[in-house]
Amino acid sequence: MRFSGLRVLKEGLTGNRGWQAHWRDAMPKSDYDVVIIGGGGHGLSTAYYLAKEHGITNVAVLEKGYLGGGNVGRNTTIVRANYFLPGNSEFYSHSLKLWEGLEEDLNYNVMHSQRGQIVLFHSDGQRDAAARRGNAMRNQGDDAELLSVAELKRMVPYLDYEQARFPIYGGLLQRRAGTARHDAVAWGYARGASDRGVDLIQNCEVTGIDIENGRVRGVQTTRGAIRARKLAIVVAGRSSQVAAMAGMRLPIESHVLQAFVTEGLKPCIDHVISFGMGHFYISQSDKGGLVFGGDLDMYASYAARGNLPLAEHVMEAGMTLMPMIGNASVLRSWGGIMDMSPDGSPIIDHAGIDGLYLNCGWCYGGFKAVPGSGHAMAHLIATERPHPAATGFRLDRFRTGSGLMDEEGTGTQHNLH
Repeated sequence: MRFSGLRVLKEGLTGNRGWQAHWRDAMPKSDYDVVIIGGGGHGLSTAYYLAKEHGITNVAVLEKGYLGGGNVGRNTTIVRANYFLPGNSEFYSHSLKLWEGLEEDLNYNVMHSQRGQIVLFHSDGQRDAAARRGNAMRNQGDDAELLSVAELKRMVPYLDYEQARFPIYGGLLQRRAGTARHDAVAWGYARGASDRGVDLIQNCEVTGIDIENGRVRGVQTTRGAIRARKLAIVVAGRSSQVAAMAGMRLPIESHVLQAFVTEGLKPCIDHVISFGMGHFYISQSDKGGLVFGGDLDMYASYAARGNLPLAEHVMEAGMTLMPMIGNASVLRSWGGIMDMSPDGSPIIDHAGIDGLYLNCGWCYGGFKAVPGSGHAMAHLIATERPHPAATGFRLDRFRTGSGLMDEEGTGTQHNLH
């Protein structure tokens, strides 16, 4: 089933009775070439690109709940490629290029909106850092513009430019950045993978990983044993728990990151705006709600909910940056479980066990990385070689200290990245 404007019009006039299920609710088979643990954005995109790019279709995606019910369905939907360090910058540039062709590729409206992102700076030192970052972005082939206060006031006049503690000195703009509809991304990849023969198996929790003579043989699940020649762990904040089933201890901590959405309002914020000093970021959804978030809750947790002190901190930062936000009513909040790595950068690599692969440690970068992550992970599984855009995401950098990518310069403390 393909989507088109004519099809949407026809269904609208006939009661929307002709739509079919977007993917098959498959029953697990006893044996697969590849089993992917995790039915979120990264797992689904990996399955899609395995089938599309490499012709590997005897694949199962195992999800303990429902597809898209984890972090891909609970985030602030920001898509950007404004990273500074080699290793990260080329990967997120690659991912943004995939975003720009994603709707045509999937024949699915993921509501990708390149409305631009503005990262504010508040001191001379931050201006210099923003200029260096912008130059690095342009050297990578991406767009970046350094904005003066006068230019910012024309674009975003509702900010408090003269706040006593953090006056705004300017901003770094990436016009190709923006947002996308998080659950639609999961649905689009699920549909594309299923159409190519991938089995998407929901309500199937992995309870054990079978390893024999140093090689993966399959998994134990709540729906029975499944054999697999290759196994990928793509479970975000649950990475440490699942890897432990294979006898591994990952350099990952799981933390909660809260986000919030207000009642629907008339269009008032045209961009994604990041307030660096207050660690606050905001955009407006297509339904009119203001979607915003801030920092981690700063303690390790597997609970998909946050605490009130950080909620208060985020609200205070929002009021400092744009006092008008105080007139909006917050409708709901949620917490995503973030898999935080020691250097703030991800892992896409072999796990040191034949046939076992890892995809984790995305910190704040998980949603924007969905296309690039799946593309690179599928390449690794299919060819046994890292994708050229993801060569820096080696697991052994944490053992050797070589190749660490400390994007924020905060050292090896998971909660600070």
